[in-house]
Amino acid sequence: MAIRFSDAVNAIKHSDTGDILKLIAQPDMISFAGGLPAEESFPAEEIRKAAEVVLDGDAGKALQYGPSLGYEPLRESIAKRMNRIVKTNFTKDNILVTCGSQQGLDMLCRLFCNKGDTVLVEKPSYLGAITAFNLSGVNYVEIPGDGKGMIISELRKALETHTVRLIYVVTDFQNPTGITWSRERRQEFMDVVDEFEVPVIEDNPYGELRYEGEYLPSLNTFDTKGLVCSLGTFSKTFAPGFRLGWIAANPLFIEKCDLLKQNMDLSTAPFSQRICEAWLQNFDFDAHVQKIIKLYKSRRDAMLQAIDEFFPKEVSHTYPEGGLFIWCTLPEHLKSRDILKQCIERKVAFVPGEAFFTSEGNTNFFRLNYSCNDEATIRDGIKRIADVLKANLNK
Repeated sequence: MAIRFSDAVNAIKHSDTGDILKLIAQPDMISFAGGLPAEESFPAEEIRKAAEVVLDGDAGKALQYGPSLGYEPLRESIAKRMNRIVKTNFTKDNILVTCGSQQGLDMLCRLFCNKGDTVLVEKPSYLGAITAFNLSGVNYVEIPGDGKGMIISELRKALETHTVRLIYVVTDFQNPTGITWSRERRQEFMDVVDEFEVPVIEDNPYGELRYEGEYLPSLNTFDTKGLVCSLGTFSKTFAPGFRLGWIAANPLFIEKCDLLKQNMDLSTAPFSQRICEAWLQNFDFDAHVQKIIKLYKSRRDAMLQAIDEFFPKEVSHTYPEGGLFIWCTLPEHLKSRDILKQCIERKVAFVPGEAFFTSEGNTNFFRLNYSCNDEATIRDGIKRIADVLKANLNK
């Protein structure tokens, strides 16, 4: 059949990340390639009780269509929690509930960008954001960072050189590097952003998963012109199957996003929203987050200890204070894809770093995830990777 597909669909490039994920689904494969929360962290029994509360209450409204902005009590709960944890000053009028934060990425790129516009991203950056933005046909400028966040001189140079429509950053436990921006870097970043008046997406899916140190304020705290759109999600602290995220921004941006939402999917599932809100009201969210932190911190520590013990000194890595990821850098003559092929033969896998860049090259990086394996399995898997690394370095 001579079926014509849209230019937007035809522009989507096949990603071999999907092929990698199929490979690692093999039996007995130790996978450090995903970014999923641990299933044992889901409060299944509490969710069952929360669902009963919803259905025993106003079941009709819970099962009906809902407002495009989201369930008002949940929006209020989100605003209050953000104000407490990341020092914002939001009300429900600053919140729109999305079908996961991935929808928020799509909506905000549509809100600010036309085809051919320029988006600034970190180097490296979250793969899911890149794929979402690709649907809008944008171009990218990568801004390198250091251990404290985006390098401000490089940011300024890019803003002076290009007509930038949007900036995308992950300031807490970045995916893929695990790096957290310092308080000072956040202030410096917003000083420049306010000067050039460019909208910013601050993606914060991991911010509550801090294993040491103090919670740092959102970029919104330093925003004097209402330019920052913060994305949040319940996927890492509640359960991803509910597909609940949110956009937190100034009321004008929320009003425009509401129009988009109405024309995309009408609303995020009211039943999911009401169950989540019932859970928040009837159970201890803080205590639940602390249980998750205890679980992941132990696994992070096990991976860092195994890396320090087994990896050759030529391979460097980040030391995340929270989140789900560790970023590794190989000597430049080694390619992470070649290492991965050999690792898969030994039943262990990771994600090659190339996928997290919009530019070519960058072949000597890889990302490790520690959330879904116990400590003994982590140690075993890291030793297998280390054996492959040593064999290649000794060639």
